[in-house]
Amino acid sequence: MGKLENRFKWCLERGEKGEKHKGLRKIEPDIKESENQIKKSLSDLNTMNYLYKGKRTDWVASAAFYSMYHSLLALLFKLGYESRNQECTITAVENFMKDGNIDLEKEYLDMIRILKNNGEGAKSIREEMQYSSETSMEDDKCKELMGNAKKFVERIREIIESINEEELKKE
Repeated sequence: MGKLENRFKWCLERGEKGEKHKGLRKIEPDIKESENQIKKSLSDLNTMNYLYKGKRTDWVASAAFYSMYHSLLALLFKLGYESRNQECTITAVENFMKDGNIDLEKEYLDMIRILKNNGEGAKSIREEMQYSSETSMEDDKCKELMGNAKKFVERIREIIESINEEELKKE
C-alpha cells in the first residue's frame, strides 16, 4: 500500500470515531448538501472580492482557501463522503483522481497546495495570514490566489455536474 492509500485509510479510520469525527466517512451521496457547499463556495468567492476591494488582503487568503475547500466538500458529498479534516478532504480527492473516479487535473490540487510564483499554496498562505501579525498580502500574490480560487471552483463545479447520479446509486 502506497503513501496516498495509507493516508486515505487513516482518514477513513478517523471517520469511524463518533458523530463529530475528525476524518473521512463514507455516506450516501448527498446531492442537497453538495449543492449547499457550492453555494457556500460561491459566497466565499464574493466575500473574497469584497475583502480585496476593501484592501483587507489578509482575509482574502482565508476566503480564497475556503472557496476552494467548500467546493471540494461539495464534490465529496456528491460522491458519498463526509469530511471533517482539510488534509483528509484533499487526500480523498487525490485518491479518487488516482483511481480514475474523478477527472480532475493535478494542477487544481496544486492550486490549493502551491502557488506557481512562490511555491506556497492557498492553504499555507491562509495559515500564514491567519496566524501571523501581517495585515496585507502582496498584490500580485493576492491576485494570483484570487484567480486560482475562481478557476478552481469553476472546475470542481464542472466535475460535480458531470457525475451521473444514477451511477452513484449503483455503487
